[in-house]
Amino acid sequence: MAAPLIHFVHGKESGPWGGKIKALAEVGRRLGCQVESLDYSFTQDPEERLARLLGACVSRTGELLLVGSSMGGWVAAEACTRLDAKGLFLLAPALHMPGYPTQDPAVSGRHVEIVHGWNDAVIPYENSIRFAREHQCTLHLVESDHRLNDCIPLLCGWFESFLQRLLQAH
Repeated sequence: MAAPLIHFVHGKESGPWGGKIKALAEVGRRLGCQVESLDYSFTQDPEERLARLLGACVSRTGELLLVGSSMGGWVAAEACTRLDAKGLFLLAPALHMPGYPTQDPAVSGRHVEIVHGWNDAVIPYENSIRFAREHQCTLHLVESDHRLNDCIPLLCGWFESFLQRLLQAH
């Protein structure tokens, strides 16, 4: 049986191996998961990013977990059901945002956890509250901005707990 695969989807203005992804990837590896993080910086179109993720996961084997930040959060949420991902971990996700192809990706039946900063000036934290309420997701609101870089240890702790729950739910 293949180890679970964690696919990271970075935000609009970041890269595939930024500080948050590196830290969370280390947590995943330590718990026996494979990790992948594609470079989406060739486009700022969320639909093109979604197509790239879907294409990359077509031939995967084993369980899939998606982690998305900002625009990558929308991409991961939109791909979740299509790829039959077991879980979804979102960081300041671009949900309920004008200009995106859908406002409310379908994630029912999935394990979903969201972290959002109270001081996010890019994506209102109220969007994550709304999404979490509508989909009964776990939501962590933290004293941070959009990047969440000042709370990486908290992110890692929540992510480890999230992964342990999913990996034990076989």
